[in-house]
Amino acid sequence: MSKLLQKNNDRNIITVMYKYYKKYVPYLFILPAAILLFLFFFIPFFETVVLSFKDYSTDLYSPGFIGLENYKILLTSKEFYKVICNTLLYLIGAVPVLTIIPLVLAILINQKIRCLNLYKVLIYIPVIISIVVVAIAFKWLYATQGILNYIAEILGFSAIEWLTSPDVAIWSVIAVTIYKGIGYYMMIYLSALIGAPKELLEAADVDGANLLQKHLNVTIPYLMPTIALVVTVSSISALKVFAEIYVMTRGGPLDSTKTIVYYIYERAFENLDLSMASAASVILLIIVMIFSILNILVFERKKYQP
Repeated sequence: MSKLLQKNNDRNIITVMYKYYKKYVPYLFILPAAILLFLFFFIPFFETVVLSFKDYSTDLYSPGFIGLENYKILLTSKEFYKVICNTLLYLIGAVPVLTIIPLVLAILINQKIRCLNLYKVLIYIPVIISIVVVAIAFKWLYATQGILNYIAEILGFSAIEWLTSPDVAIWSVIAVTIYKGIGYYMMIYLSALIGAPKELLEAADVDGANLLQKHLNVTIPYLMPTIALVVTVSSISALKVFAEIYVMTRGGPLDSTKTIVYYIYERAFENLDLSMASAASVILLIIVMIFSILNILVFERKKYQP
């Protein structure tokens, strides 16, 4: 009798341990990522918020608390408004192209054509090349005596000030971002097209739909979650663009290519004004959050409805 009771007790203990195992073990798998996230994101984030309420412009070693003064200076600064406008212009110029062209390329490459893998490699090569290398190469192309102006002169056009004209420079840099990102977003679309409902495409063929109608009515609605992902990722990338501007224009000419991330870099590492750079970083975070919320409301609202 005592042995039977002992076995029952052991079984109860094992059952309880198994329940705790199922309940808490998933948190152990999350723990390493949570620690890294806490150390390298949350601590720097809260430290940045604290720095944005201090004044480093006069004393770098013992800054004083000044409250919202940094934010007031930024929000009343013509330079900062120009930086915000440049950033939004960069967003408007890059994101639609990085959403539509990769989608078109993915649909074309998803057809049964010869040398398919070769086309994929050729389009994807710019993605694996360092952005610094790409920016330097385009800087040579955009030079006054560069290849692009040489071709323009052959065609009878005058030389274009690609990086020295305030009206043209930002579009020249946007072209580099587009060139670098097309292959990346095309691969995202291609991975989604693998699971596209072939039976619906076949039904559209039976109904006599042409290629354009078939993709507008079947493929694109199916890809809407992927399109939302591409819009979100490309928007965040456009908002935090830095390397292209640093290598090609340094924010010039006349601050026409200075975006918010370059402004933060300039304030923090060239002017050593950490408080103003921190305030601008917080404002950038708010802008990114606004675009993320807009993405959810426009593209993914149904996903979060009960």
